[in-house]
Amino acid sequence: MSKYITDRDGQLLVSTARKIVAEYVTRGKRITFGKDIESKLSFDAGIFVTLSTKNDLRGCIGFPLPRKISDALPEVAIAAATEDPRFSPVDSSELDSITFEVTILTPPKEITVDDNSALPKKIKVGRDGLIIKQGHNSGLLLPQVPVECGWNEQEFLAHTCQKAGLPSDCWMQKQTKIYSFEGIIFKEEKPNGKIIREEL
Repeated sequence: MSKYITDRDGQLLVSTARKIVAEYVTRGKRITFGKDIESKLSFDAGIFVTLSTKNDLRGCIGFPLPRKISDALPEVAIAAATEDPRFSPVDSSELDSITFEVTILTPPKEITVDDNSALPKKIKVGRDGLIIKQGHNSGLLLPQVPVECGWNEQEFLAHTCQKAGLPSDCWMQKQTKIYSFEGIIFKEEKPNGKIIREEL
């Protein structure tokens, strides 16, 4: 998938996410895309928008399953800025201190093993993101999270269980479903700065 998403596409995704949020938090309006942007963003993929201040998370919302990006980007960008329950809504005065990041996701694939203790060998920190589901609970962590936190594969599984509101060893249980996906990450180097493709 990464070969289909160029650096220029990534720059468009991140700069558009910033415009969407700026317009929404300063004027309460949702921007409408011109035909050129609409056509460039008319592919289907999972998407997350992450906002950060210095090295602290400021909001992160997304859709793990593929959707049309031109519809999904405004939804998740505004939600990351205003609806992440862990944070207060972003104020317009903060925009110049926030860095924007957009992650495009490959479709999640279930990891199947005969013995769950083999799961850490089936995933790779720096490549995979994880989704863990059990009953009504589910949790997702993007591929960049274990890299930023310095976790190994086992710690990554444990933290994804906790994100789902489950015990940290729930990945060892047969009834737990575990999915992996890959992400293509584009981010500003600093607020309003150069947009780069992040290699984990």
